[in-house]
Amino acid sequence: MAEIGKGVTAGKLASNVQKRLTRAQEKVMQKLGKADETKDAQFEEGVSNFNKQMAEGTKLQKDLRAYLAAVKAMHESSRRLQECLADMYEPEWYGKEEVDSIAEDTDLLWIDFHQKLVDHAMLSMDTYIGQFPEIKARIAKRDRKLVDFDSARHHFASVQKSKKKDEVKIAKAEEELGRAQKVFEEINVDLQEELPALFNSRVGFYVNTFQSVAGLSEKFHREMGKLNQNLNEVMTKLEEQNKKAGKQGLKNAGSVKRDQDGANHSLTPGESSLPKSPSKEEKTGSETAGADSNSLPAAAASPVTTNGSAEKTEMPPGFLFKVKAMHDYIANDADELEMKAGEIVLVVAFDNPDEQDDGWLMGMLESKWRQIKDQAHKGVFPENFTQKL
Repeated sequence: MAEIGKGVTAGKLASNVQKRLTRAQEKVMQKLGKADETKDAQFEEGVSNFNKQMAEGTKLQKDLRAYLAAVKAMHESSRRLQECLADMYEPEWYGKEEVDSIAEDTDLLWIDFHQKLVDHAMLSMDTYIGQFPEIKARIAKRDRKLVDFDSARHHFASVQKSKKKDEVKIAKAEEELGRAQKVFEEINVDLQEELPALFNSRVGFYVNTFQSVAGLSEKFHREMGKLNQNLNEVMTKLEEQNKKAGKQGLKNAGSVKRDQDGANHSLTPGESSLPKSPSKEEKTGSETAGADSNSLPAAAASPVTTNGSAEKTEMPPGFLFKVKAMHDYIANDADELEMKAGEIVLVVAFDNPDEQDDGWLMGMLESKWRQIKDQAHKGVFPENFTQKL
């Protein structure tokens, strides 16, 4: 059984090798103009639309992930800001409990907003993108089967034109042609129907995606606006109470001062409660300083020179400028750069400028570069997460 299995595997391998060789020969003949190639302008247009749709969808998926990362970063910043306010807000101040409640509601609102974006936009986005690899593979298979069909067609025509007619070879060539044509047409017909339908479906998908994002954003900002309004009202009342307390304190302090002035009869004639004139003190100090300065040796009075040279840091090839990460960014793809707020990134040029997307930069962490001087750790990151230095 083992030997039979090996034989079957070897036979299949040989068959696949022969197919690749035949296809390669056919493509060479077509490129040289020695063999005609079956063309389908309508299908080629469908493939062009498919490639465009796949590229647009991939970019949308990447930007949507960046948007979700930004929402997460804003949530973290908001949480820290609310915690800072809670730490500073003294227990006896007006609205302490309400401030704590607003902070809790704000945190929950951010969590709900992020989760709904994932459920109603990101998951459907991933599903939409997930269909492209399978269709792309079928298009590639259809192209291979078309080459097989053309090759079988040319072989059949060659056998028919042979001076020495061999009915057996002709029959075999005709059978191979029929089989190749059937395989090609089966996959070709399916794609002819699917590609236009898929291309048209992008409109509805874009509408649903951006309606979801817009609707969720509108609701989030409306609810967040209410919480901010409540917080603003608490701050306003706190300020009013603070002003009242300040005025009352000044009034009480004035009464105490008047009482003290009325009871102070211990000053003798000619005795003054005013401090010394600042101008006099400054003058005296200036005169003293002048005297001290004049008494210094000439060498001490001369300016001190400094070494202005700075150590030059070797920068990576294609280095453009530095930026500072203002927020944490979690990489979603293997080609992205993960960074923490405060880290310095060395921005470098893209190897292929056509690969750069709007709003994205290529770079590497300065700390990583200083350690190993290797560009293998570079990646893309959203520009709006950073500030140029």
